[in-house]
Amino acid sequence: MIKTGGVAFISDVHSNVEALRAVLSDFGSGPVYCLGDIVGYGASPNEVVELLQDRKATCIIGNHDRAVLTGDVGGFNARAGMAAHWTMDHITEPSRAFLAGLPTTRTEKVFDRKVYMVHGSPDDHLWEYVYEATHRDLFGHYLTKLKVDVLATGHTHMPFVWTGPEGMAFNPGSVGQPRTSDKRASYAIVRGAPVGVAVELRGVNYDVEASAKKIIRAGLPESLATRLFSGE
Repeated sequence: MIKTGGVAFISDVHSNVEALRAVLSDFGSGPVYCLGDIVGYGASPNEVVELLQDRKATCIIGNHDRAVLTGDVGGFNARAGMAAHWTMDHITEPSRAFLAGLPTTRTEKVFDRKVYMVHGSPDDHLWEYVYEATHRDLFGHYLTKLKVDVLATGHTHMPFVWTGPEGMAFNPGSVGQPRTSDKRASYAIVRGAPVGVAVELRGVNYDVEASAKKIIRAGLPESLATRLFSGE
């Protein structure tokens, strides 16, 4: 367990409660911020929502969460669409109400720095994929336009940390469905620093087999289970 007095940023939990439990155990006590895609793909949507509520996590909505609320899977591939419809059929009303109450963005003070939280990008809150390689020349523009110190984004499942004269941008990676060829659950710890904040990206082992077995037993596409073992 990490005991740092820091703040945890998580994203893309995707109904993987085993991964979420491992991350929260690794982090220990302290504030938790979630950058969306709480549900989708995995087989434990209600358990994940309840755990985030128990931890009083500050959350925003992701595109998979929105799809579960609306039934609109037009932007998804077939497997993601099947998982969204499965989640619609299995989510409880309290879990649905929790997702429905989430905003698309938040600006929070973290260690006296203004952090803008969004699942996609400041231009397209739910759908744009923000990678360091594709957006490094835009981060300074975003920070200046939004009048914030830090941009925290999810959606890609690919962690990164960028720093520049205007501030910082980072992605904590995915808790529930990593895509970095590393099967460990990914998240970030943000700490105060002499100038700005410092971001540590962490990988945490969890019971992948248990999560995968739940997906298969639920009748979800088998590939959603097998990919967890490779982290791809």
